[in-house]
Amino acid sequence: MSDLLQYEQDTDGIVVLTLDHPETRNALTGNAMVDALLQACARIEGDPTVRVVILTARGSVFSSGGNIHDMQRQIGPEVGAASLRQEYRHGIQRLPLAMHALEVPTIAAVNGPAIGAGCDLACMCDVRIAADEATFAESFVKLGIVPGDGGAWFLPRLIGMARAAEMSFTGDAIDARTAADWGLVSRVVPSADLLPTARALAGRMAANSPEAVRMTKRLLREGQHARLDTLLELSAAYQALAHKTPAHAEAVENFIARRAARKPQG
Repeated sequence: MSDLLQYEQDTDGIVVLTLDHPETRNALTGNAMVDALLQACARIEGDPTVRVVILTARGSVFSSGGNIHDMQRQIGPEVGAASLRQEYRHGIQRLPLAMHALEVPTIAAVNGPAIGAGCDLACMCDVRIAADEATFAESFVKLGIVPGDGGAWFLPRLIGMARAAEMSFTGDAIDARTAADWGLVSRVVPSADLLPTARALAGRMAANSPEAVRMTKRLLREGQHARLDTLLELSAAYQALAHKTPAHAEAVENFIARRAARKPQG
């Protein structure tokens, strides 16, 4: 895949993506990390055997976000504001679009600090699990910049506008327990249990009908902005498709067989 990103897939259709650039604390800019993640997204979308994706990182940091040395280059007079706008549009801003468009569920297993764009990367996933030493910071203002990668869209949807504003306006980090209290992560576990917990959750997702899971994710996505009548129309269409899948037929048959086996005889 890439020296920056490890791609592993098991027989249950669970893909584990591991950010692997500890010398930059798994930075997302100033290197080819975004391209590696985009290639992984394209590979996942093109592989119908993939059922769930876990995103994690090697080392003690999930992601430090923007590379400070790259920011020094961006400050220089040789790089104009118009060029920088295009860098964002054709660079890191492709990542939230690709992550958000993935049909399969995504789980961020946050092993350590998730800073700036690293925090936003975790927010791009459907579910977040944190190790107890993880922290989260929407820290752009501390460097005099703004969340240029979609964080202002993702964060309020996860924790509400007031708390998103608090994180974004102060740039202060919150610990894993606070993140759980605010709904940013669904659970906090000891570091040694992080990947096993993420894999167990992924396994419970992967055990369900892949077609139903993919369509359910799409309905959840559309429900964020669609009118109720529009979402109901889409739900009816998806449900009609779901009723015709082999997984549904098998589930119904198994349910009826189990109920019949429980009935008293005689």
